Amino acid sequence: MNKPFLKCSLIMAILALAMNTLAQKGYQYGYLYKDLPFEMPKIDVPSFPEQSISITDFGAKGNGMDLCSDAFSKAINSLAGKGGGTVVVPVGVWLTGPIVFRSNINLHLEKGAIILFSENKNLYPIVETIFEGLATKRCQSPISGRNLTNVAITGDGAIDGNGQYWRPLKKQSVTESYWKKFTSAGGVFRRADYWYPSEQYLKGQKMSEMNVPKHLETDEEWNSIRDFLRPVMVNFIECKNLYLQGVLFQNSPAWNLHPLMCENVILDGVTVRNPSFAQNGDGIDLESCKNTLIINSMFDVGDDGICIKSGKDEEGRKRARVCENLIVDNCTVFKGHGGFVVGSEMSGGARNIKVANCKFIGTDVGLRFKSKRGRGGVVENIFVENIAMMDIVTEPLLFDLYYMGKSAVEAQFDVNTGKPVLPKADETTPTFRNIHIKNISCTNANRAMYFNGLPENKIEGIYVENSTISSKKGGEIKESKHIVLKNIVIKQSEGPALKILNCKDIDIQNVPGEIIK
Repeated sequence: MNKPFLKCSLIMAILALAMNTLAQKGYQYGYLYKDLPFEMPKIDVPSFPEQSISITDFGAKGNGMDLCSDAFSKAINSLAGKGGGTVVVPVGVWLTGPIVFRSNINLHLEKGAIILFSENKNLYPIVETIFEGLATKRCQSPISGRNLTNVAITGDGAIDGNGQYWRPLKKQSVTESYWKKFTSAGGVFRRADYWYPSEQYLKGQKMSEMNVPKHLETDEEWNSIRDFLRPVMVNFIECKNLYLQGVLFQNSPAWNLHPLMCENVILDGVTVRNPSFAQNGDGIDLESCKNTLIINSMFDVGDDGICIKSGKDEEGRKRARVCENLIVDNCTVFKGHGGFVVGSEMSGGARNIKVANCKFIGTDVGLRFKSKRGRGGVVENIFVENIAMMDIVTEPLLFDLYYMGKSAVEAQFDVNTGKPVLPKADETTPTFRNIHIKNISCTNANRAMYFNGLPENKIEGIYVENSTISSKKGGEIKESKHIVLKNIVIKQSEGPALKILNCKDIDIQNVPGEIIK
């Protein structure tokens, strides 16, 4: 082989390497993939045709009083008919009913823009959907789309769901003045300290299990409980290339953001707010989605902050759509039941998740993994690192496989042996395994950690290392196996550092303090 050819080949190789390096540098989210412990395709921000129209072109008035539903619909349909582009929402308060997306549409809120959804429930037709992991019917979401490609909500504005007109209210959760002001406007009382928006709501609650009504068949029956059918505020189902950026989402009727069975989802720099007393007021519920980035965002809500789901019980197992390939980075969760949460509707499974560089401040639980018998599903390959927490009401780290259920000691006892009758592990038994947690700092928690597995299928393969926790009580680990606790400082004010019960293969390395086994 001659020297000129070798020289040319070397130059071409160097150019190829340089071009590849430039391409890597050009990808704005490339840093998130560095040393990622699982394979995950890189997700691009969707692009849109360079054409835009304003909702004012279709008669919208931003006075907060005139209904703009037709203007939103006409603007989206007009632009979609031309191949898509950006629908601009300028400064103002834009009162509207439901907004239904089409493919290749970017809804862009300029600075000073507020989309306010009407409190008139008759504007939200009852539609088939999925809620709490089950197929059911709810009122149509204020923002929705199905089977779409390339959809986005971007900008510097705010979206408000007017959720106070939908949600129930508990007296102990609000101030006396708020309670009097709001309940005096109408509604009914389930009891003296528990208010519902209407008789319809009370009727719906009585016939429901975990917010899902049972045994309704006719449209008339569903309409008789319309007020109870609180929608999630933003609901995209089986969409590809979904991008939420910069916008404030707040005051939802139920969950704020619910991407369901979507692929290639990016949340970047959004803020999600609900009052702390907002029942079922989750921040984001990512359900059975594939390839997702949740980054640089803030959540301050009335339930779980960032929650991973994949269907419930038999329906979820039949759907068999795992929630997989997720990176959560540089997010903050304030009030809420959990900072980062998996479950309890995780029957389709969850895997390949990395959570890093986050702050949980004042949440009930920090890292919350929850399920129960009957769910089934496998949660595995979870990697958590560099998490700072403070003022955690219960535990910074919780595995609870008796979520809203009975523990082993509360189960039915055998009359002959006096011991609990435990089921055998099968497809209905949830599995949590291969979860790696490191570099956790928490100050002012109630209990350092709590692992509460199932005797028939213990929590397995949990690794916690290089962490410091200050708490009232130490940690408690039950019904677990193959657990590694390494370089952990627990500064508890009472009791032992750790209690371990009914566990197998517990490897404790450099964890000072009293350990009771």
